[in-house]
Amino acid sequence: MKKTLSTLCLAVAIASCATTEPTLDSSQPTNLITQPKNIIMIVGDGMGPAYTTAYRYFKDDPNTEVIEETVFDRHNVGMSSTYPARVSGYVTDSAASATALSSGTKTYNGAIGIDVDKNPVQTVLEWAKLQGKKTGVVVTSQINHATPASYLAHNESRNNYNEIADSYIDNGIKADIYLGGGWQYFIREDRDLVAEFKANGFHYIDNYAELADLPANKPVLGLFDKKGLPWALDDSNQHRLLALTQAATTQLENDNGYFMLVEASQIDWGGHANDIAASIAEIDDLAKTVEYLEQYVKSNPDTLVVITADHSTGGFTLGANGTYAWRPDVLRTMKMSATAISKKLANIDITQKAASELFNFSLTKKEVLKLQQAKYHAKEALAQFLALSAQEKSETKKKKPNVAGAVYKAVNKVIDNRTNTGWTSGGHTAVDVPVFAFGQQSEQFYGKLDNTDIAKKIFTLLGKK
Repeated sequence: MKKTLSTLCLAVAIASCATTEPTLDSSQPTNLITQPKNIIMIVGDGMGPAYTTAYRYFKDDPNTEVIEETVFDRHNVGMSSTYPARVSGYVTDSAASATALSSGTKTYNGAIGIDVDKNPVQTVLEWAKLQGKKTGVVVTSQINHATPASYLAHNESRNNYNEIADSYIDNGIKADIYLGGGWQYFIREDRDLVAEFKANGFHYIDNYAELADLPANKPVLGLFDKKGLPWALDDSNQHRLLALTQAATTQLENDNGYFMLVEASQIDWGGHANDIAASIAEIDDLAKTVEYLEQYVKSNPDTLVVITADHSTGGFTLGANGTYAWRPDVLRTMKMSATAISKKLANIDITQKAASELFNFSLTKKEVLKLQQAKYHAKEALAQFLALSAQEKSETKKKKPNVAGAVYKAVNKVIDNRTNTGWTSGGHTAVDVPVFAFGQQSEQFYGKLDNTDIAKKIFTLLGKK
């Protein structure tokens, strides 16, 4: 039987401050620290060091001798370890790592805002709200996904999506702006959470165009897709994280300041799928967002921006098969995601001309043959599956073959071979991740940190002793 935390008990525990609080540690006494008015915490989900290195080479101008620096190079101040609580070993998931980043507490994989004993732990967003600051979350996943949930909720499992969504109302509204995906979880047959947010005074939007006309001094809920947003490569705005962040900073500005979580959620999704084209486009969206915030901090010097990853995903390697090369040139030409390409190829005859037009670079006959073979074998497996009786399907526990899914793997293989990209996993790895920071008190984040240190330092900067 699935155990769930009592909503009432959680609310009482949080309200009475009966939360497990981290032991704060700072290199300076709190009273000597000039507290930033605004704190923007950015998580590049899955963005281990290979990803930001790859982005440097992706953005490099091949016509110059120098390899130009990126916004990440300008602000790299250290590294962070990511391991979860001992019970989960050395490799973290997004929930445990986000809980560490949000609360300063190590926990088990899958835990949302709770410790290993399933007690709720106070988050920096909750504390900021108690200090009279405005708060917000801006993500490219659904807003009740692991990372944003770990700043906003307390639940024993990240998979309890409906419970987590419900808690955004039932445990008290903790943010002034929520931007991301999630129609599926917030507009359900059993409950319409959007209507409940509106009843609590929120302005609701569901398309990007409405970001330009937000009412001043009013909380905002923006949901732009069923689950996560489309891949950046396929979205109507390929820099949608930038657009969401621009709108959020304007909306949150006030005399007391604000705390905002921004997550480039789908770098991780590209890593899980071993899809370098998708991940690089997501990092480009994040980079444009950080470049905007560079200028924002120049105009608002009392703002701190901290950027890190919760973990690295996919065991991504620049240079594979013993070949001393990584070739991002084809990535610069792509106009749609590997997912979109595979869906189209699954429904048309795969010819060299048609495939090359979709990839936006010329494929070889050998590459086209690999795509054709993947589609043929998948269609053959699908026909065999459909010929099985219901009993045979049940006994063999076979899953229905997905033609587009098989072609997707072949499409990614073409891109990997062209770029000489390697992968070791479809999951996370335990490597340390980079830390970037700029703005007021950014020096607090220099050097080697643990992910829990980031939350502890933010608590201190928010005045918690």
